[in-house]
Amino acid sequence: MSPTRFHCFQLVLALIMCATAFRPADAADASGSTTENSTVHEVDVFVSGQGAYHTYRIPAIVATTEDTLLAFCEGRKEGRGDAGDIDLLCSRSTDQGLTWSEPVVVWNDGSNTCGNPAPVVDQETGVIWLACTWNLGSDHESQIMAGTSEDVRHVYMLKSEDDGLTWSTPKKISESVRQPHWRWYATGPGNGIQLVHGPHAGRLLIPANHSDHSNPKAHPYRSHVFWSDDHGDTWQLGGVHEDRTNESAVVEQADGSILQFMRSYHGKNRRAVAASDTGGSKWDSLYLDETLDTPVCQATVIRYSWPDDEQLGSKSRILFASPQGTKRSHMTIWLSYDEGTTWPVSREIYAGGAAYSCLVVLPNHQVGLLYEKDDYKKLTLATFTIEWLENQP
Repeated sequence: MSPTRFHCFQLVLALIMCATAFRPADAADASGSTTENSTVHEVDVFVSGQGAYHTYRIPAIVATTEDTLLAFCEGRKEGRGDAGDIDLLCSRSTDQGLTWSEPVVVWNDGSNTCGNPAPVVDQETGVIWLACTWNLGSDHESQIMAGTSEDVRHVYMLKSEDDGLTWSTPKKISESVRQPHWRWYATGPGNGIQLVHGPHAGRLLIPANHSDHSNPKAHPYRSHVFWSDDHGDTWQLGGVHEDRTNESAVVEQADGSILQFMRSYHGKNRRAVAASDTGGSKWDSLYLDETLDTPVCQATVIRYSWPDDEQLGSKSRILFASPQGTKRSHMTIWLSYDEGTTWPVSREIYAGGAAYSCLVVLPNHQVGLLYEKDDYKKLTLATFTIEWLENQP
């Protein structure tokens, strides 16, 4: 090849490489966008009306031991309502949430309701456990609560041993984690955790809630937890909270204690919080966090870094996310440096309609928030760096 032709070939090759490096996102990432702050990126993972489902709701997301992200949700066939023909779905991402696989149906039981995903990853075995609930599609929450339904809600567990590609047959665990007189029941929704410190290290912990109608003077909703100490072989019921709480999320403190953040029915638009130093078997009296001004809605919490984690600055960080105020809008992230006692840093992710959500720490140490956006029109993954939250303009 002559020098002139060689230089022309180099120029053409360089132009091709530049075009490839800056090509538009793949089809699965076609909805990706960047907010006004260039360090926040959003991808629509599930879009209502696409595929076989009218609406996608109730997000949950985890990172596996193979650095894969698994996003779960309910696929609602007949409408936005909580009853009817509802399937459990899962989508996978192997590139930090930039692109996503087509959703896989984890559980479809005909016209019945399969929902409330609450996944947890066993960091020792790599198995992903998925707690969820089942009820007849013809039974509505109000009927179950009133005791007039044909059946009640039941609790099930599934697992994946191949990084979320396939899932086991659902196994009923109601007898171990549900009192016979309870009527309503919901796992999560959102991620569970595996304890790292203290005498209960290794425990797989799932937040849940139920309704108890044994005391007619008390509010029926109550939060609780259940756990496994044998890598998911068996599950048992943990401590139950005071009334007026239900959907919840848990996080471990540096000393091995647990905080549970609960949707509150105290009428004050504040998050209900309670602590346990017994691995979740007993809980201190709950309190309303005056900083976390949230509506009556599900929320999410996660540990970002431990005090002894040199790679992440040897700083304790716990993140909490929820709509802020009295309505389901203004999705906001709060940050605590003192194990959830105070929340000195907060920043809004999205000002419009937003509801249920789930936080995840990505393998590249960015933060992901999978949340219901724009009046349940989509489930969107927002990713951002911890610096975006800490170093605000």
